[in-house]
Amino acid sequence: MLPHVLAVESRPVSAALLTWQDARVTKSLESAWPEARRGVLLVNLGSPDEPSTSAVRAYLDEFLSDPFVVDSQPQLWWMLRKLVILPFRGPKSARLYQSIWTAEGSPLVVGSARLCEALQREVGEAVSVRLAMRYGKPSLEQVLHGFTDEGVDVIQVLPLFPQGSRTTTGTIEARVRELHRHIADAPALEFTSAYPTHPGYIEALAQGIREHLGSNPCDHYLFSFHGLPIRYVEQGDVYRDHCEQTAAALAQSLGLAPESWTLTYQSRFGREPWLAPNTEDVAGELCSAGQRVAIACPGFLVDCLETLEEIGVRLAKSVAEGGAGEIELVPALNQRPDWVRALAQLVRGR
Repeated sequence: MLPHVLAVESRPVSAALLTWQDARVTKSLESAWPEARRGVLLVNLGSPDEPSTSAVRAYLDEFLSDPFVVDSQPQLWWMLRKLVILPFRGPKSARLYQSIWTAEGSPLVVGSARLCEALQREVGEAVSVRLAMRYGKPSLEQVLHGFTDEGVDVIQVLPLFPQGSRTTTGTIEARVRELHRHIADAPALEFTSAYPTHPGYIEALAQGIREHLGSNPCDHYLFSFHGLPIRYVEQGDVYRDHCEQTAAALAQSLGLAPESWTLTYQSRFGREPWLAPNTEDVAGELCSAGQRVAIACPGFLVDCLETLEEIGVRLAKSVAEGGAGEIELVPALNQRPDWVRALAQLVRGR
């Protein structure tokens, strides 16, 4: 038992928090724009063009220069980023990307493209579904111009981030609006900003865990989300609330007892305090006690560096070397048919 860790999910979760409609979700495009030629823009984070040091440094530079992600003093942060972080982190991150790169390319980009294709088939050709990345390619600017060239009348922007945050849904909306202002005769915009407890999303997560574990359930379940500086939450970012809503709804769907699951955060960066507890610490403590631990990452809709390498390789190796237990990484939703159907429900405003 880890009472100091498990306290994180003991915070009361009201019925309202478990209602996905409480998140700001766009109206159905079919009802709002009945005669319009409609488009859906799926947006994910992005990935380097290739797993080389130069490509990874260029990608990290774009990502870390976004003030929605890092809001440090601009001139000081520029010097730190250019002179310290990129020279040292670039080669290290390139090696990590190389360990998961496939013959087709970046797992995040390849998986997101397949999800886009699956959603296109699900909603039919009357709706044009396209994929863009907030950083890297395919770029938001390129795809937005493409919608205009197609004659689309209204675009539903659907970030592949169920939990809202200034660092994900916030920067996506701001960048789309910025680019939109400079496109002549641009389509109208609608935004689906968060869906942390959408029933189809939660059930797809739960079913994925059930199928992966089969008849061999684990002793404990970790629901691991990307970390965030505590300061951002204190400034009003909704991210922690959304993560807690998702974790509580998922545990409820799985029928888990309160003591059998923990919400954790991974992928810390920098020295300031981040959301806790840390996934690596909790998994290590549980496994050192001989437990078999399932780790699901509900905020990562497509498998990527943070799931495949950080959890599936590094954490698995650390646990194997330091304890009698083991971890079982549950794959991301990727292109699961039930998840594609849930996305289609979001497109239709349901």
